[in-house]
Amino acid sequence: MQFDFTPFLLSFKLASIVSIILFLIALPLAWWLSQSKSKFKPILEALSAMPIVLPPTVLGFYVLYALSQNSPLGAFVENYLGVKLVFNFYGLVIASCLYSFPFMLQPLQNGFESLPKSIIEASYLCGKSSFQTLLKVALPNIKPSLMTAIVITFAHTVGEFGVVLMVGGSIPGETKVASIAIYEFVEMLDYKSAHIYSAIMVAISFIVLLLVYIFNYKQKNIGFLR
Repeated sequence: MQFDFTPFLLSFKLASIVSIILFLIALPLAWWLSQSKSKFKPILEALSAMPIVLPPTVLGFYVLYALSQNSPLGAFVENYLGVKLVFNFYGLVIASCLYSFPFMLQPLQNGFESLPKSIIEASYLCGKSSFQTLLKVALPNIKPSLMTAIVITFAHTVGEFGVVLMVGGSIPGETKVASIAIYEFVEMLDYKSAHIYSAIMVAISFIVLLLVYIFNYKQKNIGFLR
């Protein structure tokens, strides 16, 4: 077998873009949810957590329909912007953002909620705005949660299968990520190649999780020494 790195490179590219986009979106929302007492807070939390409990095929089907030319959104983007959102990399990014959103949001929100209220109140008393408090006070004090959110989101996106398959299909160099490549090897009864690709994915997942635990362990020890 001639090993092809392209599916892994595509997976890492997708995961990197999705992690950056979700961080920019989830950060202000997580901060607001952690500080808000709004009656709409449980509704937003439930909506944001739905990708965790929904079958990937269900989410993939609705995303596929929403991005296709059969929907107003898909038709508008394709007709007026000339961009097709299904069975290409753009569709993968959108679908992956929706599917991985709670994995970025929840660790950040939990981190903000774990901060002592006195730290936040002291920042406001010093005249800092909510935005300044978020960036200069809250964010530096939730490094373990921040690390967990980014790394778990990245790893979860790399390992996606159902949503990616439905929205992107299997186009070499465009949407054929590592998980899809493994699926195709199994379909072709090429178990040797499937073993090699799967072993690489297992190793990557282990290394990623190990780095998170080591980082969080060190941060806890630093906090204890202080």
